[in-house]
Amino acid sequence: MASVMRGSLLTLFKGLSGPRWQQLASRPLSVSAEVPPARADAIFKVTMVPGDGVGPELMTAVKDVFKAGDVPVEFEEFHLSEVQNMASEEKLEQVLTSMKTNKVAMKGKIHTPMEFKGELASYEMRLRRKLDLFANVVHVNSLPGYSTRHNNLDLVIIREQTEGEYSSLEHESVTGVIECLKIITREKSRRIAKFAFDYATKKGRSKVTAVHKANIMKLGDGLFLQSCAEVAQLYPKIKYENIIIDNCCMQLVQNPYQFDVLVMPNLYGNIIDNLAAGLVGGAGVVPGESYSAEYAVFETGARHPFAQAVGRNIANPTAMLLSAANMLRHLNLDYHSQMVSDAVKRVIKQGKVRTRDLGGYSTTGDLVRAVVDNLRQRPVY
Repeated sequence: MASVMRGSLLTLFKGLSGPRWQQLASRPLSVSAEVPPARADAIFKVTMVPGDGVGPELMTAVKDVFKAGDVPVEFEEFHLSEVQNMASEEKLEQVLTSMKTNKVAMKGKIHTPMEFKGELASYEMRLRRKLDLFANVVHVNSLPGYSTRHNNLDLVIIREQTEGEYSSLEHESVTGVIECLKIITREKSRRIAKFAFDYATKKGRSKVTAVHKANIMKLGDGLFLQSCAEVAQLYPKIKYENIIIDNCCMQLVQNPYQFDVLVMPNLYGNIIDNLAAGLVGGAGVVPGESYSAEYAVFETGARHPFAQAVGRNIANPTAMLLSAANMLRHLNLDYHSQMVSDAVKRVIKQGKVRTRDLGGYSTTGDLVRAVVDNLRQRPVY
């Protein structure tokens, strides 16, 4: 093999004589670390569901940044809304077909009306169940340059989101008495626990804390807690603890640094996601994602339509842009992911452009333009 390679190299060098050889020999051997990689051979197709409220404006921000950064992603856009009369079985199937084909999606909040109109399960819940998006992951991370009461936070909330209190099983047993069923299964409890411990192992995390209310819901939350404890025994290098949900809320406000990875059933996860987002700046700065065995959906960590801001150009696109950067990393577009993430974080750190939720007066458009300007400062590897 070595002799064959030497022969091939000799043949190559013999062919490089005269001006051609001098041209190549005169080139510097160093390669700039800031040169972007060659354009991807293929365009990645991603399903986009803007949702309600400021969702469409946030998705426009993502598209503008992707265009400026020459990101090789093409969006298949679908408008699905229960409050804008843009929801039907046909549209739901179109979205599901696209998601099953592309495997990856970006989604805004699909607002769920409180009025009962004959269907208990919202379109948001039906999407999760049909795609089996059982794990919601919210990485709560302080943004450099933006100070809050607790700085340098770095914790992860993992929520089971296909059963629990959101099982959509309610009925009126007798007049004036409503029974709402909370479903907890061993299979899904063990699955989300394993996901949490696998996540902790992969990301180099040291502790997983199960959040529950087993002192009151002894059978339902008791089964969840038992399942987590059983799975924890398979991961001896990861420290395992458990905490009651109400105490968890207080501890997060007083001393959030004691937590690393938290895993919990559906409703508790919804509450803790929002509480933790408030610790680092609010719903506008925390990204989130949901996973099944086959699909990944990227969205904001704290899901709010922010309907009162529609059309006012004041919504903070930071969370959605960071979620888009996470999506690019999921697609193995590491260069583009780092480029978008770094640009967003540079803008926040500089402090010159901040939306109202962060104490500034800048518009959505101002922040997007600042991010686009910072895209030119390519990340160095």
